[in-house]
Amino acid sequence: MTNRFARRRIGATLALVLFGSGVVAQADDSWNRRDFHFSPGNLVLSRSVYDDKASNVQVGTILPVNCASTTGGCGAASGAPYDGTYPYVWNNDLYDASFGITARIYLDQLTPDGHLIDSLQVPNSLLPTAPEGALVTSFSSKSELALHLSQDHKYLSFMGYVAPVNAIDVSNSNTPGAVDPTNPDGQSVYRAVATVDRDGHFNFTETNAYSGNNGRAAILLNSGGSDYFFTAGNAGNGSNPQPAGIVLGAGAQFITPVHLPEIAQQPGTNTPLASFSITALGLKADKIGKDDNFRGMTVHDNVVYFSKGSGSNGVNTVYFVDTTGTACPNGVGVPVAGAALPSAPLAYDASTLLSNGLPTNMCILAGFPSTPAKTAKTLAYPFALWFADANTLYVADEGDGYTGGADLYTHATAQTTAGLQKWVYDSSSKTWSLAYTLQTGLNLGQAYTLTGYPTGTNIATDLPWSPATDGLRNIAGRVDHDGKVTIWATTSTISGNGDTGADPNRLVAIRDALKNSDATVAAQEKFVTLRTANFAEVFRGISFAPDRDADEHDHDHH
Repeated sequence: MTNRFARRRIGATLALVLFGSGVVAQADDSWNRRDFHFSPGNLVLSRSVYDDKASNVQVGTILPVNCASTTGGCGAASGAPYDGTYPYVWNNDLYDASFGITARIYLDQLTPDGHLIDSLQVPNSLLPTAPEGALVTSFSSKSELALHLSQDHKYLSFMGYVAPVNAIDVSNSNTPGAVDPTNPDGQSVYRAVATVDRDGHFNFTETNAYSGNNGRAAILLNSGGSDYFFTAGNAGNGSNPQPAGIVLGAGAQFITPVHLPEIAQQPGTNTPLASFSITALGLKADKIGKDDNFRGMTVHDNVVYFSKGSGSNGVNTVYFVDTTGTACPNGVGVPVAGAALPSAPLAYDASTLLSNGLPTNMCILAGFPSTPAKTAKTLAYPFALWFADANTLYVADEGDGYTGGADLYTHATAQTTAGLQKWVYDSSSKTWSLAYTLQTGLNLGQAYTLTGYPTGTNIATDLPWSPATDGLRNIAGRVDHDGKVTIWATTSTISGNGDTGADPNRLVAIRDALKNSDATVAAQEKFVTLRTANFAEVFRGISFAPDRDADEHDHDHH
């Protein structure tokens, strides 16, 4: 239980740490231990570790996996140019655009100042068989493994793949129930939503959603008799038009938890939660299903919000699901007061699905960008979302990921909206506006070195190996009793790596005065690095730990 005294003490500790430096400890490999417990008030960081073996990839292997069985075609006959040795293995991404290798998932329990307490390994094929099944992430897939507390705060949820460790090209595989023959990645793998409780017990719910791409985030709605997940992700790795199963399994999904071992599950047809088309803005339709390429999500005050921050279709912005049908006649608006959360999947007309797509039941949040990615002069790259209160929304922006030349570092440094954006609501005009973007201490574009990691130039890209921070991805926030918020975040990177998603990144934190909207005041605030990923490691999601009792978590919204 986090009582007021304990929370004040934690806040004071963080205040100290945020002007000092974090200590990095090496996480252990414990898993499913009977004595494992998450404790309220602690943080949980999702981390992936690559199994660094040259044998993971045989040089000359034709990729993507099973490409000859598809109409999407194979890479050049020369085959994969690099073996499985980290980090050179990720240069295979230049040969195979679907390249990836699955890896173990760890949940690190941290103190709020970033010290490692213990670590829980998610069941996987390198461990003794777990009755519930197994789950992995795609190591270099930077948008994966967001962590979210359930509505009642008793569970953490995240998404992954039902596949063994060290499997190639899983992140662009089809799902068994939604096969696209034009996807050059000719294998089928279920995605799954995972929950873990305070005692480290896992449950996995398989799904046919996100075929051809990845599930990124999930939130369990389990209050007042509800029992379903809202999820965020992207689907499709083939040509246009996409099959019905791909369109139905894209973007925002409504998934019912299954309390059976994976081996006994039989996932059915995909059930979308929500969809947006730029036709709602009066514009010509994009590639059907690709406007719903969602990255981050949150639920606040009975409204579901999503972010879109990548892809050439749609609008990079913040959205909400409108259950009233009246919030945005022109595609842009704010939620209707008192609107209910969605409690069922989106209804659609199967006969027009491939010609018109799903009906739009989402709105762009008023004040956020509304110009499509194809025509916007400047793009936003929103990822995670956190409401500190009804009028204050923090948005992590991961930066533009530019690695187009030797100016990659200076380009990252010059970004003005990468980092942590603070948006404030004006109730008279019913619009949100950007107050400022917190960047100080992130050291955008400043290369850093890691023990054992190569320096100098990657011959495959002719760019430097050393990573530099480019922005932020996932965040967790807390309103403290001194009128400030504390926000923890995982960083995004740029580098000359063949796949920047495989760069070791960081966990950072900052404190911000909640009611402040003056950028000159905010300029005094500074991020502190609490942890840096080690060689062959990446950090992904961040959340508060699950708890048995949710009654004292009034301020700890994730």
